[in-house]
Amino acid sequence: MSQQPFPLQPGQPNAGQHTPGQPYPYPAPPAPPAKKKRRWPWIVLAVIAVIVIIAVATGGGKKDDAGSTAGGSAAPTAAKTPGLNTAVRDGKFEFVVTGVEAGLGEVGDNPYLAKKAQGQFVVVSMTVKNIGTKPQSFSPSSQKLKDAQGRTFESDSMAQIALGDSDVPVWDNINPGNTVQVKVVFDMPKDASPASIELHDSMFSGGTKVTLK
Repeated sequence: MSQQPFPLQPGQPNAGQHTPGQPYPYPAPPAPPAKKKRRWPWIVLAVIAVIVIIAVATGGGKKDDAGSTAGGSAAPTAAKTPGLNTAVRDGKFEFVVTGVEAGLGEVGDNPYLAKKAQGQFVVVSMTVKNIGTKPQSFSPSSQKLKDAQGRTFESDSMAQIALGDSDVPVWDNINPGNTVQVKVVFDMPKDASPASIELHDSMFSGGTKVTLK
């Protein structure tokens, strides 16, 4: 069976004829379309350049003497620590520290129960109210006194008993809605100055701070 000549495209060499022993020529593949250049990277760079120029021209929002930025509001101030005769809360209790008495060498009217201080006794008077819905135990030993040097002091249980002028000298439950008068006694060095007290509704609570100055 004789081979038929392969039709060639016009314009190709030997169009219309085929040389024996040579492969049939095929039409050349079309050239790929030219890739389009992406313009968006240049647009992004132009926008960034404009932003930088504006920021430099405006000075980045210079701060004024009050610590606020130009055209903005003043920076918020730190919250002030509550002081005497101010109600604070921790857990199920609301505390109001009403007074501080320092420099006591001894507490107790009964000579057989009087307690002498190692340094000086500091008596912190307060009211404690149960703001919860169930009875809550209160203990003066859960309260912590701090001096001006940042040292922490625990209450003196024996001095609490000797003082005798407290609704809860050592430990007691406070019923919901009830308020008790408490005096917590601390034994501090004579040269120490009571600065603040940390009040707790239990030994495991986070506590709340009241300044004594």
